[in-house]
Amino acid sequence: MKHLLRILTCSCFVLCLAFAEGWAQNMQQAPAPLFRDPVYDGAADPVVFWNRHEKQWWMLYTQRRANENTADVAYCYGNSIAIASSDNHGKNWVYRGTLDLEFERGKNTFWAPDVVYADGTYHMFLAYIQGVRNHWGGQARMAHYTSTNAWDWNFEGLLSLSSENVIDGTLFQDKTGTWKMWYKENSQSWLAESDDLFNWTWRDEPVIADQAHEGPKVFEFNGWYWMVTDQWAGMGVYRSADLEHWTKQAEPILAGASSRPEDTPSGAHGDVVVVGDQAYIFYFTHPGRKTHGAATLDADGKYPYSEKRSSIQVAELLVNNGKLEVKDRNQPFHFYLPEME
Repeated sequence: MKHLLRILTCSCFVLCLAFAEGWAQNMQQAPAPLFRDPVYDGAADPVVFWNRHEKQWWMLYTQRRANENTADVAYCYGNSIAIASSDNHGKNWVYRGTLDLEFERGKNTFWAPDVVYADGTYHMFLAYIQGVRNHWGGQARMAHYTSTNAWDWNFEGLLSLSSENVIDGTLFQDKTGTWKMWYKENSQSWLAESDDLFNWTWRDEPVIADQAHEGPKVFEFNGWYWMVTDQWAGMGVYRSADLEHWTKQAEPILAGASSRPEDTPSGAHGDVVVVGDQAYIFYFTHPGRKTHGAATLDADGKYPYSEKRSSIQVAELLVNNGKLEVKDRNQPFHFYLPEME
């Protein structure tokens, strides 16, 4: 009997080892960094979605002009919205160019897109600022575009929201069919609602105002609604059962670095893609900085290239005892974006 048990134990061990080796061989690991912009090296504010027309995963992002020798924060202005695509489930990403979004004369600024698909049409919302500036400022308004293929976009207009200084919209459709858009105003998150994505009514007070932040992102995962916000030192986390009442999680996510290349000092302004029972968070880093906001102007009033450049990363999310966490980024994980309908 003991001999039989030893045989069974050895057989189980061999089978488990073979399974583990097979899983390891088939595991698609996420590259680090996931993507760097090959033109300006300033990819930031990613949004990732399945392009039904191209049958590929697409990433749209703010194309900061990090490698240009400009004054102060001018590299954050005059930005286009750039495209990277993947035809192998997220393993590799290829730069595809930029979107033609200009609707008035001159060179203008586009920031932080979000894209949703409804009734055969893509809707994109992003921040628009007229012109190019050397220093922070300008009137930021939310612009709305539509497309049937995600290449060619029609300008639908500038939204009337709680003010004319709003950026970083994130959209989510609730169970009644109402579209909700959270956005940044005065370093707080405000909320507007629409039945058709064209006409919006905004709340007259912020919905998240406990800590200064930008880049809210709302998604549903593991039985809860979640909002993550860019606190410039990692991301704050809020949980809700109804998209109305939000409870802040004590611990932020992506507040520190990992040992992966370019995954330092912390994660900023991201997107979340939920596929089945898995969720992936896409975010950008400033790998040349000691902290996210630690950039120093030189004698000519310019930031060095090493402190301006940025990289896109991805990590896996999980829920542990009701808390949103990021799976250990120092360890390999299976990263796979399936084909969608």
